[in-house]
Amino acid sequence: MFSGSLCVALVSALVSSQEVPDSKEQEALVTQYLAVDNHSREGHAQGLKVLESLAAVPFPGKRDLKRWDSFFAKYKKTLPQLPEKAGEYTDLDGGRGRYFLAGQLRRPSALFVGLHGGGVDSGDASSSRRMYADALTARGWLGIFPEVLEKTECGWTDSGTEEWVMSLIDRAIDTFEIDPDRVFLGGHSMGGYGSWVIGADHADRFAALLPSAGAPSFLENRSRGTINVQKGVVPNLRNTPMCVFQSTDDPKVGPKANQAAVRDLEVAKGRWGGFEHFEYWEVSDRGHGLPEGGAEALLAKIEGYSRESSPSYLVWQPRVDWKQQFYWLLWEGGSEVKGTVIAKVDRVRGTVDVRLERTQGKGLCVLLSEELVDMEGEVTVFANGVKVFEGVPQPDFATWVRGRALRDPGRAYSVRIPLQLAD
Repeated sequence: MFSGSLCVALVSALVSSQEVPDSKEQEALVTQYLAVDNHSREGHAQGLKVLESLAAVPFPGKRDLKRWDSFFAKYKKTLPQLPEKAGEYTDLDGGRGRYFLAGQLRRPSALFVGLHGGGVDSGDASSSRRMYADALTARGWLGIFPEVLEKTECGWTDSGTEEWVMSLIDRAIDTFEIDPDRVFLGGHSMGGYGSWVIGADHADRFAALLPSAGAPSFLENRSRGTINVQKGVVPNLRNTPMCVFQSTDDPKVGPKANQAAVRDLEVAKGRWGGFEHFEYWEVSDRGHGLPEGGAEALLAKIEGYSRESSPSYLVWQPRVDWKQQFYWLLWEGGSEVKGTVIAKVDRVRGTVDVRLERTQGKGLCVLLSEELVDMEGEVTVFANGVKVFEGVPQPDFATWVRGRALRDPGRAYSVRIPLQLAD
């Protein structure tokens, strides 16, 4: 095993020399890549340097692929696991990172992540557990109920909570061997806000979303009579099933924000299509509570969905700079929301068309696999109408490693095509 300092030195030497690392050096570099924090921009930057040093490695043949399969199988056994019993736990130093496990813990058929309500100086993960646990058990689903790291008005997207929640999901999938296509996110009140926003940031991770009595942030212009929902939410949800519950007599979270989000969604649907499995469930008599039938009625709305991991039409407004892969789009270096990326694949014609609105797109790449295109046929990629690639896609080792590291076949690709867009 190589020490961290030796790995850093190895990366620097190989990047500068462009030499092909030998098999031991390859394993050391892949080990270093697997150790980076993929929930931070700094971690992604470190990972890119490692991948650069692997770029010269030829794509493995069948024999070497079997060796790498064994390597990744051994690596998976070293990953940190969640407890395998229902109960209350803390995950971080100083008693932070409180969460509950409930529902079906032995061979669960799905994972539901339940986000609690609250706000400034309030919020308790046990409330979400009580709300959903029985209905999850009846379905054979596992429930994980995290608590915000800091109790603020937007606690689910403040102070590293979003990053931590996504890491919990990764570990839950590993620990309980959950199908990555059967991961659901929902929550009530502030948890509804979190379901909208985290669900949009990571729409490529979820089978369906279930916010209730909560909405994305918005700005209201009373003189104009308009409400503007925050950027980076509605467009990203084009391919993600979703049921939103709202009571118009809710004294805590009124209907304005969700109604505005639904209007924005209808506009987005008119522009880009999609949103086929979106349902807005509005009633007038439930206050700040759940609908009649409670969590059982809510879960019944989404239980039949599985994630569509490789849709042919994407719309992406990146909101957080550490979210670098969105389905088959990769934004190396990260991007805060400044515009919109619209990307389409036509498998019959073998074309990929990417267009950018109000953003330059430096570092933007397309990832390809057999699910999207015929990997043995010619593919043409366009960026803003300009041809940037034409030919038979060639898999590369660094991109393959990036995909294997995710431990999610639906997000693993073997071909990376930079769009060569400047600032």
